[in-house]
Amino acid sequence: MTGTFPTVPATEKAVRRALPVTTAALLSLSVTTPAAFAAPTPSTGPTATPPAQMSQVGGARLGQPGTQVDLAAGAPVLPKDLTARSWIVSDAESGEVLAAHNAHWRLPPASTLKMLFADTVLPRFPKTTEHKVVPSDLAGMGAGSSVVGMKAGRSYTVHDLWLGVFLRSGNDAVHVLAAMNGGVRRTVRDMQDHADELQALDTHVVSPDGYDEPAQVSSAYDLSLFARSGLQKKDFRDYCSTVSATFGSAEIRNTNRLLSGDTDVPVYQGIAGVKNGNTTHAGATFTGVAERNGKVLLVTVMNPQKREHNEVYKETAKLFDWGFQAADKVRPVGVLVPPKSAAEPSAEPSGRPAATAAAGQAQGTGGSGAKPVASATAGNRSGGVGTALAVAGGLLVLLGGAVFLVNRRWPLPDLMRRRTRP
Repeated sequence: MTGTFPTVPATEKAVRRALPVTTAALLSLSVTTPAAFAAPTPSTGPTATPPAQMSQVGGARLGQPGTQVDLAAGAPVLPKDLTARSWIVSDAESGEVLAAHNAHWRLPPASTLKMLFADTVLPRFPKTTEHKVVPSDLAGMGAGSSVVGMKAGRSYTVHDLWLGVFLRSGNDAVHVLAAMNGGVRRTVRDMQDHADELQALDTHVVSPDGYDEPAQVSSAYDLSLFARSGLQKKDFRDYCSTVSATFGSAEIRNTNRLLSGDTDVPVYQGIAGVKNGNTTHAGATFTGVAERNGKVLLVTVMNPQKREHNEVYKETAKLFDWGFQAADKVRPVGVLVPPKSAAEPSAEPSGRPAATAAAGQAQGTGGSGAKPVASATAGNRSGGVGTALAVAGGLLVLLGGAVFLVNRRWPLPDLMRRRTRP
């Protein structure tokens, strides 16, 4: 029996305008000792505080605890009632980090880790491929997992499975796709390798679905890297922006409340994805992408401490509102780095772009005259700890953001003119 998902697109018409994406930023990290990047044991207690020193991938200020923002004249202040343990606001195109709070704090990610799963596995199977589910495909799911309703003995297309992953955060759909990919263990290994390639060094993968597991951690910074990488894939953009679909005889609706709306959360104008999550240890987590007046922003929020209904979406919406107002009135405090494969050693260019100079200042390099550096590599990940950065003194690494963007065109679904909730 074949299950199909006739999709209801989240757009009223496709965007024809190209969104050129560039990352004109020089990644330079100053490290005095590898111990500065030792991965702390994640704590989920109510009084947990971020470690004094965290990874400096993307800039030294991003490794500092607390809120990092550099307001220029006329810039709006950040919202006062943010309670998330960690958050980050970045320009999805340039990669500039506009503001952050404990950006590299390694915390349980919940189902936002599915963005890494999708970015890793989605390109491997044509969407028309059919797979007949066997009981072993569904084995090993955690108790209380969110599911879309996969049944052993039934056949589903890959397209169906991805809609189950993105709309219902179905751990059963994840496990079926992982089985197609050679099993959970291999998929976890593939995801970890891809995280390392993306320089997402805060991330330790234990389960492909993001279910709470000891030592499974990521960070707001890394989740933004996963979203930015995934959004370069058209299928990824289409799935994460789909509002509803039919599974069997029932409609499934996207659990991203900024996309589908709820009684206390309106649809966010310009929203185009990406992924939400919620588990006992992670609390609520969310990464979203939205466009307004030609500006595309990424916001990641992890574990708001205010226990109101849909609080993660409310805080995300506030950060989006601030980011769109402040985008041209703040100096970046860091940058979302491209993958390692996009890094090319180079002499320092004459006449560094303004964004590059700003990123250098954000990392404590003084903008000009300094020759800080860095090459990020993954250290020992046993038990989710031991991440380190190997630094070659005096070597400049120019990260070519334009090379990073394989598609060179990044048209987001046009949600600015879509319906609003009455």
